[in-house]
Amino acid sequence: MELKPLADRVLIKPAPAEEVTASGIIIPDSAKEKPLNGKVIAVGNGTKDEEMILKAGDTVLYGKYAGTEIDLGNGEKALIMRQSEVLAIVL
Repeated sequence: MELKPLADRVLIKPAPAEEVTASGIIIPDSAKEKPLNGKVIAVGNGTKDEEMILKAGDTVLYGKYAGTEIDLGNGEKALIMRQSEVLAIVL
């Protein structure tokens, strides 16, 4: 499924959660921490008050409870959130 966010929203594919610790212990799904970074897949056009700074392909950091999780099909998950919920661009 392809989505085009509206206004000042962005579509982000979260980075995969770590599956193995540095000591080699495998972490079960229930104990994995939600990743706080991801890659921007698509962006809206912005609003008259807020221009879009983010662009597709940017790697970003966001808050723990930011955005709404959506299912893109084929088991792929993504987050849709306002640009203002993004904390930083990873350079």
